[in-house]
Amino acid sequence: MQRIPAREVPALLARLAEEGPRPQWLDVREPWEVALARVDCPGVDGRYIPLRDLPGRLAELDAQRPLLVLCHHGVRSLQATLFLWQHGYPHAYNIEGGIDAWSREVDPTVARY
Repeated sequence: MQRIPAREVPALLARLAEEGPRPQWLDVREPWEVALARVDCPGVDGRYIPLRDLPGRLAELDAQRPLLVLCHHGVRSLQATLFLWQHGYPHAYNIEGGIDAWSREVDPTVARY
């Protein structure tokens, strides 16, 4: 499983854009959390699938494309990334620190909660 600090995600996205298939963004938070704070990355296909729904919605994700997984602090995204790896998604990255780290280290316009 691959882990990446939030502050390194923009550079990873730039590298992935040059190297190959368009990356995917998976936010496994609950809908009420997404309503409070969300990340929009140009050039990245985003999906919002709560962790509890992930097993039934795997078909919505492309196992051959890089997949960056996000939650609030990184715990649920770690669980999701492990699950994805076990189910044939070798290009999944857990964003350590979640959207909270994203707000502190990458984009302060993203609300913290």
